[in-house]
Amino acid sequence: MTIWLATGNTHKKQELQAILKGHTVKVPADAGISDFDPEETGSTFLDNAFIKARALYELIKEPVISDDSGICVDALGGRPGIYSARYGSEDGRKLSSPERNALLIREAGDSPLRTARFVCAMVLFVTEDRFFAVQETLEGELIREERGTGGFGYDPILYIPERGCTVAELPEDEKNSLSHRAKAGKAIAAILERL
Repeated sequence: MTIWLATGNTHKKQELQAILKGHTVKVPADAGISDFDPEETGSTFLDNAFIKARALYELIKEPVISDDSGICVDALGGRPGIYSARYGSEDGRKLSSPERNALLIREAGDSPLRTARFVCAMVLFVTEDRFFAVQETLEGELIREERGTGGFGYDPILYIPERGCTVAELPEDEKNSLSHRAKAGKAIAAILERL
């Protein structure tokens, strides 16, 4: 089955393609849609995932998967949360991943509370009247400096105690089996098998 992914993020496409073996994952650019960027006006990860899924479904009229994900840091009251991708941006300039990571570490400061998690809400939009939603997490701890070169985004600053490394230090196949997006993707894959 061809599944459309409501993103322009090639990292997300690669991760989801690895999870949805046997299906073909396409993104809006594959249909010549170069400006797909619906406004994320929701107040939760699930709201925003649904907004993106519906927006692409209305253009494609084929099954769509969308996710909204980010990092929630307990010392910061759950921030940046749904604002993870644009956290710290000023005057329309989006910070780079290393800049966002440094900002988050600075803001958490010396707080002894280091627990944090990646959250992923994922929606499978089959038709206007039929959709499925899941939300998963990857629990960890915010460290004080980046470690590792794999992955993307906040991966270098979320330490997974059970693995003894950051997400950015995990081998790709291991990340694709235990990440928040992997867990949500596997749940969606199980739903796809029943359609």
